[in-house]
Amino acid sequence: MLIKKKSKFEFITLMASLMSIVALSIDALLPALDQIGFTIGIKDARNNHLLVTMIFLGLGFGQLIFGPISDSLGRKKVIYLGFSLFVIASFICVTATSIEIMVLGRILQGIGLSAPRTISIAMVRDSFSGDYMAKIMSFIVVIFILVPVIAPALGKLILDTYGWKAIFNSQLFIGFLIMIWLWKRQPETLTEEKRKKFKFQLFVDGAKEFIKHKQAVVFTLISGFVTGSFMVYLSASQYIFQEQYGLKEEFPYIFAGLAISVGFATFLNGTFVMRFGMLKMVSVFTVFFTMVPLLYIVVFQNNEMNPSILIFLTFCGLEFFSLGFLFGNLRALAMQPVGHIAGVGAAINGFFSTIMAVPIATFIGSYVTKTALPLFIGFFICGMCCLLLLIALSKSKKAAF
Repeated sequence: MLIKKKSKFEFITLMASLMSIVALSIDALLPALDQIGFTIGIKDARNNHLLVTMIFLGLGFGQLIFGPISDSLGRKKVIYLGFSLFVIASFICVTATSIEIMVLGRILQGIGLSAPRTISIAMVRDSFSGDYMAKIMSFIVVIFILVPVIAPALGKLILDTYGWKAIFNSQLFIGFLIMIWLWKRQPETLTEEKRKKFKFQLFVDGAKEFIKHKQAVVFTLISGFVTGSFMVYLSASQYIFQEQYGLKEEFPYIFAGLAISVGFATFLNGTFVMRFGMLKMVSVFTVFFTMVPLLYIVVFQNNEMNPSILIFLTFCGLEFFSLGFLFGNLRALAMQPVGHIAGVGAAINGFFSTIMAVPIATFIGSYVTKTALPLFIGFFICGMCCLLLLIALSKSKKAAF
């Protein structure tokens, strides 16, 4: 029994580590956006968000490639393939001399990292199902959240000591360690008899099968709106805290504090989801996710300046607390009916939720200029869209939970 518990804990930690390479590649770079922008010739600091949003674009498209391939070749081989592309892309970023080359490198980084990100979820679905899968995903996200907590501070330390290029090199080093861990300690979760011969039709058939499940489609769309609104924060946080509030040195610690609120909620979700179920948790906290920004908009809509930093952080903390109850449950609900095509299912789910998120983040983020009000308007609009989708699903007799 002790061995099983240890094995399960190691599995959770390893899956979180695979996902965390993505967070590290985004969050550790945030304190360096100004310096990178200056080096490659970005004249408007607001355009620094491209270095964040473009990696998500790569993540979205990459999942369509690596997810179906993993259903044929197995999970681990495809993770190694994706990481190899990430290595090449990182060298492109380090040697970039223009925004075009840097954006290309970030897109390729996203494509490469889509393999460990997507396939780690498929490996969880290979091993677990139902509310217990959501519980496992919650614990994975709790560990995963530790990366956004420490990544900006780590990035700032490396930036001040060695320069921004060293941040990319540190990501490669940590990634290599995780790949060795995966190779040595994690068995393949997709057995030979469950693999399917790779062909394009495999993806087409998987997509048709995915679309048949209204639950999978609806929660994928909801994930897109939630991810999009959160991506606005990720891409604009450096500008808001450093430019609007003038908190350049404090930024890594503020970012870490808000990440803790997500992690705490995700930890609680691991317990509550077994008692109330995934659907109940998503329904309650989608309402919460929508009402918090509505209150902010009502109170501060006529302000020409941001509220005090404490008030702003309170609203952000409440909003991110609700996100902690949504991220893992939404993905688990979307994947629940498509376990028989976990690789393709994870790819489609990840692709559409991410591809939805990129234009949402780019559009709303462009309005974050003088104040952070557009950030909360974006949260509210996305929250309302999620509520409408939940209402439509609840009225459908064909939805199966």
